[in-house]
Amino acid sequence: MDFDVTDFNVRLRTIRIREVILAIIIAFVLAIVVAIVIPGIGDNEDLIMMPLLIFILLFFVWALRGTYGLGNNFSKLFERDNRREILYIFLINILFAFVVVAFFSSFDVLYGSLYPDSVPMLDFTPESMDSFTFLLEAISSIIFAPILEELIFRGVLFNRLKIRTGVIAAMLISSTIFALGHEFGGIISAFLFGMCMCIIYLKTDNILMTMSIHFINNLVAVFLEAGNLDAFLFQMPFLPITLLVSVISGLLIILYIFKEIKLLTA
Repeated sequence: MDFDVTDFNVRLRTIRIREVILAIIIAFVLAIVVAIVIPGIGDNEDLIMMPLLIFILLFFVWALRGTYGLGNNFSKLFERDNRREILYIFLINILFAFVVVAFFSSFDVLYGSLYPDSVPMLDFTPESMDSFTFLLEAISSIIFAPILEELIFRGVLFNRLKIRTGVIAAMLISSTIFALGHEFGGIISAFLFGMCMCIIYLKTDNILMTMSIHFINNLVAVFLEAGNLDAFLFQMPFLPITLLVSVISGLLIILYIFKEIKLLTA
């Protein structure tokens, strides 16, 4: 990273991949130390993640200290065109994320109609979770994930890769690595989401834009899961509508990606 650069957006682009990897390793070691020193933290998988995420976040706070321009980035979030794009990208991505579950739910319905005694592939019974565990998972997903994943995958990985490989290859590589960190059923939707985030970031040079979309996406996903709304959306009579909306959203994402890439590389 180049501490001589004082512009926030430019300083972010100077952070190197190896510096982030080193920071993650150090954060991991420090998190283990915290778990050893403070009894009880190591016994809770969700709780032990908190020190790790905090230490990684502190690295970025340190790396970006003394810069200016973050306030200007924030104010741009409320410009009309940016607000509309944030909402549009959020909607088509979260709706497409339903597609895998909707397809498996459709299979369960069809197979169950032929073989009533069969066991469904998907179980929509809500998992029991105490309030403390839910709070930790919510904080991790809603707060830490949008900030850290955007800083790491778009702010650093995408930025550094595009210097070496070009914009398109950098989009594909960074989005693939981003997607591999998600559950198997969500890899495709995470990949397309990553591509959209790369495009937004490239168009605006504003990491807060992608953080905002990521934040809203995860916030809604957490509350959908907490409210067990999948019991309604992925079962009859709503299932056909959910499936249709998911497929249409997927097509809209693909059209958006191709259209924007064509404009950006023209």
